[in-house]
Amino acid sequence: QVQLVESGGGLVQAGGSLRLSCAASGRTQSSFAMGWFRQAPGKKREFVAGISSSGGSTYYSDSVQGRFTISRDNAKKTVFLQLNTLKPEDTAVYYCAASKVGGRYNSIEYDYWGQGTQVTVSS
Repeated sequence: QVQLVESGGGLVQAGGSLRLSCAASGRTQSSFAMGWFRQAPGKKREFVAGISSSGGSTYYSDSVQGRFTISRDNAKKTVFLQLNTLKPEDTAVYYCAASKVGGRYNSIEYDYWGQGTQVTVSS
């Protein structure tokens, strides 16, 4: 079992930055691929970014490519999502997820989920 806790969300103006963290506990987090998803009000949950267990491969949705960066520190069992040049359309609850099967873009490939952290971008 893996427990995930996100932090770092908040209210920021358009063009600003935030850094989200996802702290893992329980089973060895370093063996899991990790991902960030988001869900805006009235919309489906969507993939944002993913990272392989080693950190050697990263994946991004087209909407955040070039603005967001995912990284991980396996020694600290933490995954980060750096959000730069934020836009009002980035407003959503951001979820951290862990995959036992090397999941990438699809939420069904992820086995464990955090409770989410709210990111609100004002125009």
